[in-house]
Amino acid sequence: MERAAILRRSRIRGKRPPAAIPEYDALIVRSGTTVTAEVIAAAVKLRAIGRAGIGVDNIDVGASTRRGIAVMNTPGGNNITTAEHAISMMLSLARSIPQATASMRSGKWEKSKFTGSEIFNKTLGVIGIGNIGRLVVERARGLKMRVVAHDPFISEDKAAEMGVELVALDELLTRADFVSLHIPMTTDTRDFLAAAELAKMKKGARLINCARGGIVNEGDLADALRSGHLAGAALDVFAEEPPPADHPLFGLDNVICTPHLGAATAEAQVNVAVAIAEQMVEFLLLDVTRNAVNVPSVSAEQIEVLRPYLVLGEKLGSLQAQLLEQAPTELTVEYGGEVATVDTQPVTVAVLRGLLARLLDSSTVNYVNARELARERGIKVTESKTSQTRGYVNQVKVLVRTADGESDVAGAVFGREVVRLVKVNQFHLEAVPEGRILMLHNRDVPGVVGAVGTLLGEAKVNIAGLELGREAIGGIALSLVHVDDSVPEPVLDRLRSLPEIVSAELLEL
Repeated sequence: MERAAILRRSRIRGKRPPAAIPEYDALIVRSGTTVTAEVIAAAVKLRAIGRAGIGVDNIDVGASTRRGIAVMNTPGGNNITTAEHAISMMLSLARSIPQATASMRSGKWEKSKFTGSEIFNKTLGVIGIGNIGRLVVERARGLKMRVVAHDPFISEDKAAEMGVELVALDELLTRADFVSLHIPMTTDTRDFLAAAELAKMKKGARLINCARGGIVNEGDLADALRSGHLAGAALDVFAEEPPPADHPLFGLDNVICTPHLGAATAEAQVNVAVAIAEQMVEFLLLDVTRNAVNVPSVSAEQIEVLRPYLVLGEKLGSLQAQLLEQAPTELTVEYGGEVATVDTQPVTVAVLRGLLARLLDSSTVNYVNARELARERGIKVTESKTSQTRGYVNQVKVLVRTADGESDVAGAVFGREVVRLVKVNQFHLEAVPEGRILMLHNRDVPGVVGAVGTLLGEAKVNIAGLELGREAIGGIALSLVHVDDSVPEPVLDRLRSLPEIVSAELLEL
């Protein structure tokens, strides 16, 4: 009889994994339990890890994948609850309900102090219209609000079906009376709304963030609220959780906040608990995988063959997402060599997952819904196969088209497990697609590598590896510099100021 365990926070507070973990075939956790590589190594029989909720950042997905352990979540169980919380925060902010409640409890009757604002006929700007954003749109339209949206990765046709006007970010900020954020936290979205963006918002506008901490610069937001440029802010998430008691926003009367309650309703908690229990039963008894974030729904035998290609496909998709400057309209995956003789559909889905996980909330994109999410965003997906490859036994090429251009990257599998990035647009090289990579386009002249190394050394950024490719001698070259730590934006700006550097970007694979 296969056994499943539910580990609560108290069971793994220590550094050593629970002694009982080797006995179990499956593990179910919530957000308070961290499943580390050490726990996974001790779980010698483990086949699946289930997360009762959306986020899987408390699970070492990489270590799980290397062990062939399926990691499943319940991506839809909290959507309605989170959308309702955003609407509740907007209404509370508009009418100063928390402040008025506190005033009355202190024995006051300050009716004139808490004159509010109607939301009827006001403009709501929704940034990100994925699963939760579109639910917010539906509810706002039911309240007779005008809704504009910004989402560079969804088509105008799809936005029109939701009844919203798709606009550029600057236009949304200048038009909206209320702005609600529904985007993931990534390298690209950190401080998505900082001083410059907040200054563009309509004077007297209000900001709601029930998405992720860190996408709003909290210091800049405090300044915009103190100055009176913004009328108020409602926050359910913070860059540091729990935030410090002396957080600059807590002393402002025009701020309301909750302790990350977006998914905290009795109904949502029951929904995700039942959903993950059902998924585990199907997995253990019927060998059916649902909502897996790291493996497709294929047999164990197929997984053994496809695993390196799934890893490679996801890396190539993620790389493409970081190279894009516009919404993708078409994705083509080309398979060459021996890999073309097997069922490659799961690998194509892996590419989509890698692409969409960088553009959307990574915890909501899995092997089950990736194709549907691409379809909703108007991305045409095709695949082709050929027995011919250029110098490699197995090769996967990913071509992405946008309204104004295209980008293609390729990778190869060596032996049974080794994956390499072998092409980035016109540049050929062999690079390890792993970790933080500083991507430089530079003129192919002597001294560039030394100048870059000196600058990174002065910034205390350690170089772990380096791969180079070039068009022609003396032309433009591509340098991929593996670094142990993140490269701060001021350091990137210094790199860009070097006379022979054309561009400098930090990738995460």
